Amino acid sequence: MEIRWDLLASTRGRGQRPIGEEHCGWMGARKQSRIVRNSVLYSTALLCLAMTIAGCRSTRRPNLTLSVAASLQDSITEIEAAYQRDHPMEFRNNFGASGTLAREIEQGAPGDAFISAGVRPMNQLETEGLLLAGSRVDLLRNSLVLIAPTGSGLRGFDGLTEKQVRLIALGDPASVPAGQYGRQTLDTLHLYDKLKSKIVLGKDVRQVLTYVETGNADAGLVYATDAQLSDRVRVVAIAPENSHDPIVYPFAVIKTSKSQSAARQFMAFLRSPTARAIFERHGFRMA
Repeated sequence: MEIRWDLLASTRGRGQRPIGEEHCGWMGARKQSRIVRNSVLYSTALLCLAMTIAGCRSTRRPNLTLSVAASLQDSITEIEAAYQRDHPMEFRNNFGASGTLAREIEQGAPGDAFISAGVRPMNQLETEGLLLAGSRVDLLRNSLVLIAPTGSGLRGFDGLTEKQVRLIALGDPASVPAGQYGRQTLDTLHLYDKLKSKIVLGKDVRQVLTYVETGNADAGLVYATDAQLSDRVRVVAIAPENSHDPIVYPFAVIKTSKSQSAARQFMAFLRSPTARAIFERHGFRMA
C-alpha cells in the first residue's frame, strides 16, 4: 500500500494534528489536572492541621504553681475548685512545711505564688528580693492547740510532765512554723526544758497530727484547723495567744513568676466572700 506523504504534509499544513497527537495532549491535560488537584488537597490538609494546632493552643488552660503551707491543703483545694467554675485555670500545688517551701523557692524552684503559715519564711524571701514588690498581704490567722488521742486522760499543758505521756509530737522548729509556735509556747509556760527528752519532731503539721492519731505520740501541738479534721484526736487546751508569736498566713507572688497577673487575680479571689466562707468553715480567721 502506498502512503501519501504529500497528503499528510498538506493536512498538517492546514492546522491538523498528526495521528496520535490528540491522544497525547488529552493524557497530558489529565495528568496536569491531577497534579493541581493533589496540590490543592495537600494545601488544604496543611491549613486544617495549622488551624487544629492553633485551636489546641488557644484552648489550653493557663496554670498556676502554688507553694502552700501544709495546714491549708484542704481549704485551698476547695477554693481552687470554686475558682475554676468561673475561670479557665489549672493549679499545681506544692504542699509542705513553710520553711522547706521557702528554701525551695530560694533554690530556684518554679512557682507563681507562696502562702506561708508564718511570717519568718516570707520575710526571708522578701529580704532576698524574691517576691514581687507590693504583692505581699496577710491573708489568714489561726490558733495553736494541744491535742491527744480521744481516749487520753490528758487535761492540760501541765499534764505533759506526767509519766504516762511518753512522746510529744512537735513540728520541727527549723522549718515548721507550727513547731516554732509550739516551742515558744512551751518556753513561755516553762515546760520545754522538762519535756525536750519526750519530743519527737515532724516534717510538717500534718505529720504531727498523724503521730497523735495513730498513737505513736501521746500528745502534740498543731493548729486548731488541723485538729478539727480528725475524729481520732481531741483538743486538750488552746495555747494562750501571748505565749507565741501571732499566727499569720501571708501570701505573695514570686518575682520570677511568668503568670503574675493571673496570680494577682487568684490572690484577690482568696479575699472574696466565697473564699472567706470556705476558710472560716475550715476554722481559719481572715487577717
